[in-house]
Amino acid sequence: MNAAKVCFSERLNGYLSAGAFVLTFIILPGDLLADDPYMEVRERLVRERIETAGVTDSRILSAIRNTLRHEFVPKVDRKRSYFDMALPIGSSQTISSPFIVALMTEALDPQPSDKVLEIGTGSGYQAAVLSPLVEHVYSIEIVPELGETAEATLKRLDYQNVSTRVGDGFLGWPDAAPFDKIIVTCSPESVPQPLIDQLREGGHMIIPVGERYQQTLFRMTKKEGKLVKEALRPTLFVPMTGEAEDNREQLPDAANPQVINGNFDELPQGDQAKIVDFVPGWYYGRQVKQQTNAAGDSTSGKNGPQGAHFARFQNETPGLNSHLLQGIAIDGREVSMLRLSGRARTDGVKKGPTPEALPAIAISLYDAQRQDLGTFALGPYGGTRSWRGSSRLIRIPPTTREAILRVGLFGATGTADFDSIEITRID
Repeated sequence: MNAAKVCFSERLNGYLSAGAFVLTFIILPGDLLADDPYMEVRERLVRERIETAGVTDSRILSAIRNTLRHEFVPKVDRKRSYFDMALPIGSSQTISSPFIVALMTEALDPQPSDKVLEIGTGSGYQAAVLSPLVEHVYSIEIVPELGETAEATLKRLDYQNVSTRVGDGFLGWPDAAPFDKIIVTCSPESVPQPLIDQLREGGHMIIPVGERYQQTLFRMTKKEGKLVKEALRPTLFVPMTGEAEDNREQLPDAANPQVINGNFDELPQGDQAKIVDFVPGWYYGRQVKQQTNAAGDSTSGKNGPQGAHFARFQNETPGLNSHLLQGIAIDGREVSMLRLSGRARTDGVKKGPTPEALPAIAISLYDAQRQDLGTFALGPYGGTRSWRGSSRLIRIPPTTREAILRVGLFGATGTADFDSIEITRID
């Protein structure tokens, strides 16, 4: 494959995965390439993807700017190291997107005197980001191959205040407890009691909790021995394996995949309403609001919203993210074909920095190792157009185990409305 095709493919994948972020390091001057070929894109990642999404702590931004993420991903994916997206690292695990790492780190409020426990070492990237911010990081990984690789990487890069071990994170690290802060980079159904016991009084825990594909990231503070919860945002992490997964009570129906709140009629309740860009059932919302479908709207047409609400995406800055994502379990051994459908309306939409930056409804398929099996889309939708419905059939590879559904502007500017997003199994 020639270089032009590689660049086009990766830009498309970057847009559909987490917004437009083009790998400009391929055109940097030779002397900069020889020194640090990723320095410019790392700076751009912080400036255009992390600061604009709401992370403001200068210490955290500096840590992301100075952590070599490409050293923590498999060589095959190094060209995507500085896309703001999760990447597979083997053993069905992923390295989280840089924005999520920055968000979780800022929420943890790391201090120079802190002793921090991390559950889910993965590639070692989160521990590396924390290292210059705290006194010591203790990190546990349940998968031996990942834990050993991360330990070797952290030692090679001279992170002297990071200790790692292979074990079940459910049990924590009692020999080093208590901890000032705990950060969990995998999702249990509920908070493991050993972690509560090992968090000092007044300490913070950042942890995603919930059903397999419907999780919420929480900041929890220990007060009088119990955790006080603060919801931060919907999210999607790999499950906490071991004892936590063995005891999971609610499992997704991968033989009958469905979109949650695809008509956008379920509205935020209680504390959810305080979360910016929160849409129930979806996660990583950027520049999106649920709008009321006004009776008598002359622009709705016969293919317009079918319920009381729809999702509106608005963006004025070319390339800036405006989207929603949703994880869905799909077992390709049970499902051979799906129909993807939805309705869209646009107003003054102009493409973003690349031709792929236009509104779309897209679904990406992944295997058990979270390797990409392909992306299929409705759209793109540009310009100004009234409500219109569309659909397409998608053949599901037998190796498919999950999917990510994406809807939004993907770096385009203007206004795009979406409603009635569905996936239907075709027998």
